[in-house]
Amino acid sequence: MAYRLPPCETERRRLVLCTRPLPLKPGSRCSNKSTLFTSVRGSRDLVSFSFTHTPEKTCPARAMPSEEPNGCSMELKEGIDNSTFQDEESGDVEQGCAPEETAPQEDRDSGFKQIKPYAGMPKEVLLLYSSQPCYRLPREILFWLTIMLTLALIALTITVIALSPRCLSWWQSSTVYQIYPRSFMDSDNDGVGDLRGIKEKLDHFEYLNIKAVWISPFYKSPMKDFGYDVEDFREIDPLFGTMQDFEDLLAAMHDRGLKLIMDYIPNHTSDRHRWFQLSRNRTQNYEDYYIWANCSRTKPPNNWVSIFGNSSWTYDEDRGQCFLHQFLKEQPDLNFRNPRVIKEMNDVLHFWLEKGVDGFRMDAVKHMLEAPHLRNEPQVDPEQPPDTVDTEFELYHDYTTSQPGLHDIIRGWRVELDKYSREPGRYRFMVTESYDYEEIDKTMMYYGTSFVRESDFPFNFYLLYLPKYLSGQGAFDLVNLWMSNMPEGKWPNWVVGNHDKPRISSSAGAEFVRAINMMLLTLPGTPTTYYGEEIGMENVNVTEIQDPFGKFDPNSTRDPQRTPMQWSAAENAGFSTNKTWLPVHPDYKTVNVEAQKNESESVLQQYRALSLLREAELALQRGWMCYVWSDKDVFAFVRELDGLSRAFLVVLNFGRDTVTDLSWVAGLPDELTVHMSTRYAARGERRRKARLETARGEGLLLEYSTQRRLNSNPAFKCFVSEKACYLSELDILYKC
Repeated sequence: MAYRLPPCETERRRLVLCTRPLPLKPGSRCSNKSTLFTSVRGSRDLVSFSFTHTPEKTCPARAMPSEEPNGCSMELKEGIDNSTFQDEESGDVEQGCAPEETAPQEDRDSGFKQIKPYAGMPKEVLLLYSSQPCYRLPREILFWLTIMLTLALIALTITVIALSPRCLSWWQSSTVYQIYPRSFMDSDNDGVGDLRGIKEKLDHFEYLNIKAVWISPFYKSPMKDFGYDVEDFREIDPLFGTMQDFEDLLAAMHDRGLKLIMDYIPNHTSDRHRWFQLSRNRTQNYEDYYIWANCSRTKPPNNWVSIFGNSSWTYDEDRGQCFLHQFLKEQPDLNFRNPRVIKEMNDVLHFWLEKGVDGFRMDAVKHMLEAPHLRNEPQVDPEQPPDTVDTEFELYHDYTTSQPGLHDIIRGWRVELDKYSREPGRYRFMVTESYDYEEIDKTMMYYGTSFVRESDFPFNFYLLYLPKYLSGQGAFDLVNLWMSNMPEGKWPNWVVGNHDKPRISSSAGAEFVRAINMMLLTLPGTPTTYYGEEIGMENVNVTEIQDPFGKFDPNSTRDPQRTPMQWSAAENAGFSTNKTWLPVHPDYKTVNVEAQKNESESVLQQYRALSLLREAELALQRGWMCYVWSDKDVFAFVRELDGLSRAFLVVLNFGRDTVTDLSWVAGLPDELTVHMSTRYAARGERRRKARLETARGEGLLLEYSTQRRLNSNPAFKCFVSEKACYLSELDILYKC
């Protein structure tokens, strides 16, 4: 088939050929020779060229045969010039139309303006495309748009980081659970709990939603003070297992996302410790590892009294001097004015930190330094005969506690722990123990300053006195004592029981256990739970005293609160199948973990529900606490978070059955919803704020929704540690 080229007007056409140049009939005349411009992938399988006709010239009717002998075909399409193409066989394309005259430059350039994309275009053509405004403008728009979006994303990221509040650490978001290892679980049936026994019961912590576990001492020890007299800081006592048992326990805990806190006992060692043996023999470099003073066998250097009673000094026959011990005579005090001792104890920290321990409870820190002048301490009763003074409460401990330089040592520990806290998610926690009684300002010093940190918090032991002041007003006073003295921005904590104090269910009464647990888990800060409090274990009447303190003063024995954990109704409460080192409470058949798991309203189930709620609710986790009521029966407070509509009212009854009228609190809605009652299943009930009924020992957790905030009202006393606001539109927290 032949194609006739239109005469009389200029048109551009592209001939697409298969393998050979376009043959034209001899004598045909074209006004301008075209130039072949491309081949596909370096071959001549597909080539094209263009040419121009003028009105006064006419090309032959037949441009080319419709089909060559080799079967190639041809079609006409719009095209462009390419002056760089040459025929591989014949060089220039001379078989085409021979020009009579050269086309004007502008005509030839006009072809470049008609380019359209096609597959396989060469670089030269692509560059021609890209230089056209219709392609260049969108490209520039996209480029600058990308730059602006990138800058906006960077700015947004910086803003989010700058405005985001600090995330709570693991020791803030979880309850700390204390284990007394002798009494938690016996795995080898020798009657004493051990490390393998703890490992067997890790499911218990997950069930309670507890992430941090503090284990009382398990160092190698003669056990004169049940582990607080350390013979070797780098060994596990065989009574509790081996170092491999410890490493297995630690690995198992970390696999479950649990953190392990150890007891660190810096004040003293056992008299069997290698350091003491070298010191009593005046071995070089060890002479001053302990506090030595000249004395006689019958006359101590001064009137200082031990925590366990009687003189703090004991004469040593080998050295011919007295050594100081603020606890048992088998627990000589280390000399922290000796730099070698500080280094030795820092090395102990490093040893356990290298093992992967997550934190330490620093034991009896206020006793670590003594006044070097060794003067007599003033008597509480100046008229008391000096030779009758034999208890710690008969002296003012001006020279044996909280001495200058103490906090320098603790700050040094903080530095050592921070060296191991640089790995994300591996913050090393430190809590200090110091019973300062009325001198709460001394306790607060363990927080450090705004410039230099010490412990993450000192233990708050003031709720241990709740049984003595059991009432709504008493609970308020003890809570407010800590909150009003705590440095701004610091994190509070709450303790209602430990291995040294009677169980709260016995000292306050079993009917108040549920309300106390509710208070513990809804107050701001970190709660600490002593093993067994989650099921309401009580003290046991121990007739054969094991406690060395109890042997000095039977009325002060600590054995009753250290009895074996009650796991089930099986023999020995499931603690051991053989025997127990202390007797089990007679109520173990009903007060045990297994039984309470199956009872929907048990102490254990309510404790677990509160633990889960504390983690889930931002208002309980890091929100404001505002006091709304306190009288002889009821203590009530609100937990709220700025920007979050949901808030909680906690009403705790530590007195008689009563009705509380909170109608004057404008920030509360007229009706509130019961989230939990410790007395009965009342979830979902509606209660009027003008008439909130609570029974003796009842804890009531009420939920409500409002945009009004009590913390902005100066009529209410409110506290917050990690201040943050909630943005509901983005579901994020931000600094405010």
